[in-house]
Amino acid sequence: MCLAIPMQVLSIDAFNARCSAKGIERNVSLFLLQDDPVAVGEFVMVHVGYAIQKISSQEAQSAWELYDEILANHA
Repeated sequence: MCLAIPMQVLSIDAFNARCSAKGIERNVSLFLLQDDPVAVGEFVMVHVGYAIQKISSQEAQSAWELYDEILANHA
């Protein structure tokens, strides 16, 4: 099973971004989204270090609520 994590873009340097989710920061490649420019403050779905899709803040929040519910039920 593959899982993408919603993250918020903090800064951008060419095709690389610093992103944050739940207090964790990571460097993320924006290379796969070069046809759909990403701006600081936007949310992206991240899979194995690559942003694969832009999403709204509401979609990011919904995804995190679902992930938190799954974790709570399997703890």
